Amino acid sequence: MKIIGQQIFRFVLFVLLQVFIFNQIEIGLGITLLLCPLYIMLMPFDTNIFVLMGLAFLMGLNVDIMSDTYGLHASSLLLFAYFRPIIFNFFSPRDGYDVLKSPTIFDMGQTWFLYTFGSLLLIYLTWFFIIEIFSFNKIIYLLQKIFLSLIFTYLLSLLLQVFLLRKTQKL
Repeated sequence: MKIIGQQIFRFVLFVLLQVFIFNQIEIGLGITLLLCPLYIMLMPFDTNIFVLMGLAFLMGLNVDIMSDTYGLHASSLLLFAYFRPIIFNFFSPRDGYDVLKSPTIFDMGQTWFLYTFGSLLLIYLTWFFIIEIFSFNKIIYLLQKIFLSLIFTYLLSLLLQVFLLRKTQKL
């Protein structure tokens, strides 16, 4: 029951942070800070794919409704949730995952988190910006947005894990 309450709190927190803070920040150079994929990434390893995709859709829908983005976040988060088990299987440890651990940088390590979250974030951002720009005439701008947003969103995700999860282990 404690885990469900914690996940509901995180869900609401991530939606509010995305809508009221990170959607309002304009860094420049096409950089967009997207926090929502981190919520889906931090779900426990044994989360059912249907629950995962349902939560991804609900989170995306909430952000879309409050941001007037017409399904952009919902479709991108659904794609992220769909590919999460595939990428997790690809980068799984030799002995498999310990269900008592969570997919954080603290429990799984820097290298694993870089590869898995980096791959999933690249898929997410590529879909997000292709749908947002909806033109291949601006391919250089599209690649710039994907690359810079990938770096800044990844760094933001690391910072949020350090501040929100507060583990005693070091990076």
